[in-house]
Amino acid sequence: MQVSRIIFAPIFKVLRPVRRQRLLQVGLAIVIAHILMAIICGPTGNKEDPYGLTRLIPPYNPEKTYREIPRLAPPSAQHWMGTDHLQRDVFSRVISGGWAPIVVAFSSIAISLTIGSIIGWISGFAGGLLDRVLSLTMDAIYSFPSMILAIALVAVMQPGLVPMIMAIAVVYIPTYFRVTRAEVLQIREQTFVEAARSVGAPWWRILLRHIAPNTVNAIMAVSSFNIADAILTEAAMSFLGYGLPPPAPDWGFDIQNGQRFLQSGYWWLITFPGLMILSLSLGFGLIGEGISDLVNPKRRRKKGG
Repeated sequence: MQVSRIIFAPIFKVLRPVRRQRLLQVGLAIVIAHILMAIICGPTGNKEDPYGLTRLIPPYNPEKTYREIPRLAPPSAQHWMGTDHLQRDVFSRVISGGWAPIVVAFSSIAISLTIGSIIGWISGFAGGLLDRVLSLTMDAIYSFPSMILAIALVAVMQPGLVPMIMAIAVVYIPTYFRVTRAEVLQIREQTFVEAARSVGAPWWRILLRHIAPNTVNAIMAVSSFNIADAILTEAAMSFLGYGLPPPAPDWGFDIQNGQRFLQSGYWWLITFPGLMILSLSLGFGLIGEGISDLVNPKRRRKKGG
């Protein structure tokens, strides 16, 4: 009993504030559901089962054309989200197409968060000419519209998963640089930093031990919103043909294929992939709001009042 209390006490301590954040709870539920769906129905679900086991999810191979499936059939008991013009089950493609946006969003934000935060720490702490050069460089990147810059970068490389990750990562590096640098400029003037300088602590120790940990809250509050934006960016790039090569399931690519049939009344081809994009972005947006309330007590009290 005492051992279990020692093990689970830190976990309960971390989760206690989460229980009071309804937005954070709803956002976590939505995102976890999407992640589980991506794990179960991701790339491994697109292949035939090597062990001969019956696959219930997804019910059909999302990349395969079936002769017995009717073309452009509306949603029904057999095909919950209808079928497309290539006689593929839309439900199978929708639940299998979530892995690409999740992988691209998490990977690109992880890269941009790491690079942007490190540069922001160094720039804000060092100051002087280095700070001015880095700030001007990041401002130049930030001035470009994010979508146009991401498309231009991936077009220089080639369409695919890794180019999308790298292009979106470059777009968001200035965001983390600006947030981190602004926090460092405030923290480096605090008394505890001056005390560390007065006892002769090296600059790298002051930066890593006293300044960088105090910028984590601001960075984490921004990251959830950026992941939501990265999902929309990935969908837009896939819509324009810079995503996964066909016939791989991808929500943005499926919307691009279905939009030409919309005027003929085949609404389900774009509706269900679009709803998945919106729900996943909404989930991360709610998580961002919840994290902002947790790390900003003044904002939480203002909402409560």
